[in-house]
Amino acid sequence: MRITLLTIGKTDEKFMKEGIDKYLKRLKHYISFSVVELPELKNTKSLSEEQQKSKEAEMVFKQISATDHLVLLDEHGDTLSSVEFSEFINKRALRSVQHVVFVIGGPYGFDASVYNRANGKIALSKMTFSHQMVRLFFVEQLYRALTIIKGEPYHHK
Repeated sequence: MRITLLTIGKTDEKFMKEGIDKYLKRLKHYISFSVVELPELKNTKSLSEEQQKSKEAEMVFKQISATDHLVLLDEHGDTLSSVEFSEFINKRALRSVQHVVFVIGGPYGFDASVYNRANGKIALSKMTFSHQMVRLFFVEQLYRALTIIKGEPYHHK
């Protein structure tokens, strides 16, 4: 199974990049994982929120295939514990899902077309975080999930 994290915009905070890179190095020992950063929209002041979401949806759809298992990281998604998230990942692996794509949307969330295409939604918290922080939290939680699946001591109950 491959996992991709699809994001709108780049990670520009140095300390965030360092944290993400730390977990990217760890993840390569467990799974094929990549981060795809889509460019932020330019000249958004002339666009409504709906127009921005529509343009971001076009970029997302160019990155995914019909067979990809699409999961949105969305504040209205299911809230899972770390163990539950590991079970979520493991179930997709056991079902022979070839590619799981997690998406962090833009500042206004997702276009209705992306919600309609999605196979699921997960919230990392009931709190709101910057999109850059979500990237770091997600890669750490993915690493944690994989160590839980392998029975390694990273996660303490």
